[in-house]
Amino acid sequence: MLGALMKAKKGAKHEGPAILDVAALLADLPPHSLARGQVGTIVEQLDDETFLMEFSDDQGRAYAVAPCPRAELLVLHYFPKAA
Repeated sequence: MLGALMKAKKGAKHEGPAILDVAALLADLPPHSLARGQVGTIVEQLDDETFLMEFSDDQGRAYAVAPCPRAELLVLHYFPKAA
C-alpha cells in the first residue's frame, strides 16, 4: 500500500508539504534539540499550519518526533520538477 501511495504522489500536484514528504528545517527547534538543516519525514498533519515530523539516523532509528510549523519547512525533491 505504501508503494502505491508513493507512486501516486509522484504524479500528483499539491500545494505545500504532504504526508511522507522529506523536508529540511529552516530554523532551530531547541526544545527538541533539532537544528536548522536537519532532515526528517512528515508523518502527520496536525492542523493547517503544523506538521508532525520524524527525524531518524542512518540506521532508521528515530531520534526525535516534533511538531514543525509549515513556514519552517523546505520540502526536498529527489526527481526533476518544473519550477
